[in-house]
Amino acid sequence: MRISFLLILASCVCAAELPKAPPAPRPDDRFKADILIVVAHPDDETEVTGYLAKAIYEDHRRVAVIFGTRGDGGGNAMGNEQAAAMGAEREIEGRRALASFGVMNVWFLGGPDTPGQDVLRSLETWNHGAALAQAVRLVRLTRPEVILTWLPLYVAGENHGDHQAAGVIATEAFDLAGDATAFPEQIAPPRDRQNISNLTEGLRPWQPKKLYYFSDASHTDFLEGKGPRYETTGVSPSRGVPYYKLAAEEMSFHLTQGDTGQLARQAIEKGDFKYFEQPVLLIFGKSLVKSSVTGDIFEGITGVPSAFAPAPGYRPVKKDGLSMELGGPWSFYREFWKAHAIDHLADLLTTPEVAIAPGERLHLPLVIHNATAEARNVELSVTIPKGWSTVAGQAAYPIDAHDAYPVETVLASPPQGEPAWQTVVWKAQADGKTVGSIAMRVNLATGGLPQ
Repeated sequence: MRISFLLILASCVCAAELPKAPPAPRPDDRFKADILIVVAHPDDETEVTGYLAKAIYEDHRRVAVIFGTRGDGGGNAMGNEQAAAMGAEREIEGRRALASFGVMNVWFLGGPDTPGQDVLRSLETWNHGAALAQAVRLVRLTRPEVILTWLPLYVAGENHGDHQAAGVIATEAFDLAGDATAFPEQIAPPRDRQNISNLTEGLRPWQPKKLYYFSDASHTDFLEGKGPRYETTGVSPSRGVPYYKLAAEEMSFHLTQGDTGQLARQAIEKGDFKYFEQPVLLIFGKSLVKSSVTGDIFEGITGVPSAFAPAPGYRPVKKDGLSMELGGPWSFYREFWKAHAIDHLADLLTTPEVAIAPGERLHLPLVIHNATAEARNVELSVTIPKGWSTVAGQAAYPIDAHDAYPVETVLASPPQGEPAWQTVVWKAQADGKTVGSIAMRVNLATGGLPQ
């Protein structure tokens, strides 16, 4: 009895002597964001600044921005600087533009500006894995409620592959930032946060709640009703000017770019803001809280963190017989949307589309599949509009059993003509029977990027 009493007494003395640990370190609230914008180039944020003006000035939302590149490609409307030198200028233009809105937390992934329409090429030049790791790191650092990014879809218009790459990486980061097994070095606690020789980063997993997309397609009909719509013609109560004027002022910092900064400066000088009066149309991506498709982007969001919501992941679809499909970006997107639970994006366009200038060549990658147990021959032919010509693709293709044959088809468009939508159709036949047919809408129009 006496021994038990002494043990209890000694235990109490030891407990009383234990030092009190300090509170657990909290994430740095200086970097907390309500909205994280993930885009490709300095000036891409201007696609949504008509909405951001209201979100920042009236709703007091905290905004952070990730640029995939420094915009080191293209022309320079201000001087002779090009390549890395122009990228250095455009980084400052982007920081100053966003600082005019009070947005100071801005990061660059460091990818090269890759003019073109192929998202897979942009992902390759950006070093996809490294860019994704940095995007996940920044989502965990900023802990956004909502992510806004470019639409990962091949559409007619400028259709920059870098834009789509930003949308792909933002979608992947949305799904990975809450996964403790993804880039685990980022979330392992440091040994001693106030000293050197720490081995890991000390971030925490973070699951954003909502994901929205936007697009600079040459036509907006397919965007209507697919997400929130924000008018820019209202007057900011705190600033006393319309939101479109605030958007123009923010854009005017991008002076190296003739189609944005110079356009905005001219609009301000002339008082003609027609270009900026168009509404901001967002496309609903997905939400982990109860929310309507067209409701405000913060509908259903509370201060309660969301639990990690794993994406479905890739699930291959079994093929039967002989078949043909669009390859390249189109094939990638079909699987990407399903893997990330945004497969409703497949319904935005009823027919795939692309834009090229008159006289340019149209490259359409096709894949012919043979899921049978014997080798087969498949004949590929094309129906083209008047004035077009076939450069490559029409042929008979031998395909081994349980194999696929990638075909790079090439068509030459007419050298001149009025802007117009036209359709080309590739057809695959075997033993006199059609085994696949693909129609592509082509917008022949000047401007834009080479395919």
